[in-house]
Amino acid sequence: MLDFFTIFSKGGLVLWCFQGVRGPAAAATAPVNALIRSVLLQERGGSNSFTHEALTLKYKLDNQFELVFVVGFQKILTLTYVDKLIDDVHKEFRDKYRNEFQQKGTLGLLNGTFDFKDDFMRLLRDAEESSKVRAPTVMKTFEQSLKSQKTVKCMIETRGEKPKEKVKNKKNKGSKKEGTEAVAAPGKASAGDKQPSAAGDREELTKDEILQKNREEFFKRHMKAGEKSSKSPKPEAQKEKGKKPRVWDLGNSNAKVLDYSNSATNGSAEACPVEEFDPDTALGDRNREPGRLYDLEYESDDEAEEEKVIQNPSKPSAKKGGLGGMFGMLKGLVGSKSLTREDMDPVLEKMKDHLIAKNVAAEIAVQLCESVAKKLEGKVMGTFTTVTSTVKQALQEALVQILQPQRRVDVLRDVMDAQRHRRPYVVTFCGVNGVGKSTNLAKISFWLIENGFSVLIAACDTFRAGAVEQLRTHTRRLNALHPPESHGGRTMVQLYEKGYGKDAAGIAMEAISYARNQGFDVVLVDTAGRMQDNAPLMTALAKLIAVNAPDLVLFVGEALVGNEAVDQLVKFNKALADHSMAQTPRLIDGIVLTKFDTIDDKVGAAISMTYITSKPIVFVGTGQTYCDLRSLNAKAVVAALMKA
Repeated sequence: MLDFFTIFSKGGLVLWCFQGVRGPAAAATAPVNALIRSVLLQERGGSNSFTHEALTLKYKLDNQFELVFVVGFQKILTLTYVDKLIDDVHKEFRDKYRNEFQQKGTLGLLNGTFDFKDDFMRLLRDAEESSKVRAPTVMKTFEQSLKSQKTVKCMIETRGEKPKEKVKNKKNKGSKKEGTEAVAAPGKASAGDKQPSAAGDREELTKDEILQKNREEFFKRHMKAGEKSSKSPKPEAQKEKGKKPRVWDLGNSNAKVLDYSNSATNGSAEACPVEEFDPDTALGDRNREPGRLYDLEYESDDEAEEEKVIQNPSKPSAKKGGLGGMFGMLKGLVGSKSLTREDMDPVLEKMKDHLIAKNVAAEIAVQLCESVAKKLEGKVMGTFTTVTSTVKQALQEALVQILQPQRRVDVLRDVMDAQRHRRPYVVTFCGVNGVGKSTNLAKISFWLIENGFSVLIAACDTFRAGAVEQLRTHTRRLNALHPPESHGGRTMVQLYEKGYGKDAAGIAMEAISYARNQGFDVVLVDTAGRMQDNAPLMTALAKLIAVNAPDLVLFVGEALVGNEAVDQLVKFNKALADHSMAQTPRLIDGIVLTKFDTIDDKVGAAISMTYITSKPIVFVGTGQTYCDLRSLNAKAVVAALMKA
């Protein structure tokens, strides 16, 4: 039974609606709005099915007249006729009101009256009956079975005879056994030839002579075995077990000189020597505006293409006449033609390969091309446009839309809002090993300090050796760049750490409480790197997030990954959802994309991560200094992605 069936334009005008369940007329509004927000506006039209709470929605796009057909039903039901029904309704509605759409256009939608109930009920009855008219499965008769074809003779088993199945199983044994049997066969044959003569000799000899002969043979065999063992080489002297430490010629053999750990200090900054460093090296660009987060640089390809055209003007061929050149120019242009799937398939295949080469996950590249195909199928093209340019433009629009997801994260605004409520703003960083969580945490700390916010760094990576010392070094450098004297005697950044081997969730809770008491504006929680398949560590991360309820959970991922980005984000979100006790589990809120300066134009990881989570890329790491932090420019990423 259908809950509703609605037909509306892509402009949002409802043309006709059928409600199969009693209730308020707005019962279909929330699911359809969710479909528009999550699928149609986000360019995720690769699949024609969408689930919203207890409903399953199936939809079909009509790109020629800009219409959307949506049917909704309970997801616990298995309605086999829904696909046929939506196709039949689409065809009937188009044919019935085609002239009205073509002649009046938008005015036809606004002023038209669409009396489609009788036609719809007829199509619904036909679809339901077609699903029922299925011949029931008839059981086979004995004559049709394989057993009837067997004779009585083949079913009789005689005593001592092995069944044929066992013989077959024996034939399928391992190759080693077959090889050994094959080798042994000649030996057995030769032994068989000698057996009669040996038996005849033994009949002529007496028992004592046979016993004496057997003893001689035994001693001969024993003597031969002794000779072989004497010829074997003597075993070498046993090597000493264990490894010896290598001593380098130019190094220091005394390990105590290299041991900087001191259990008495436990992370105190006073015990650590002050490190001298060049501020220019740490800051990078001195001409930048303090506290500003710059966008990724965007370089348009249009100017470069124009320069190429000017530098390499197409020379007219001497052999071809004027008409030949003109027809060559017009080749590939399509005028007033509806796009079909056959027209788009070659172009989409090339686009898919291009996206995969640019580091987009293969699964997502396929879904993107499928979404573009559904968006363009049936659409009437302009007079001077080609299929390639139309598909490329649609793909660019889809990519820009994906990189501008539903929720925009504004960290500075949220921090100021937390200040008004007299509480610290808590950010938790998570991700796999070696992606740059601690380094980018230090960059974000520097950016927040330049905007006038005090930062407390919670060292919750209690597993990796040197993790606390790394954060302590960053804290010392940030305090050197922004000393308390420049901020009215207020320490702008401080490290909260409890050493190694402690519970990370407990340290984070203590750090948040300490920040609330001391008046810190922001708490940045650094966690240990973990692989997405490590269940115990993923449980510990889910516990940390569930217990402390941070304002922002950032997943740190590197721009070098391809298909792995999908696996990482899906499993991180799944682990956070599975191990959370709340009804609405806390998942990843945003992404920090690191090592962006190492990938040239292979920027596909940005598309993969945003497409999977529908979450924004909040920060982009572009270098090794504190100023190498950028905000995402969707046009810059798409331009690099579409660059040949």
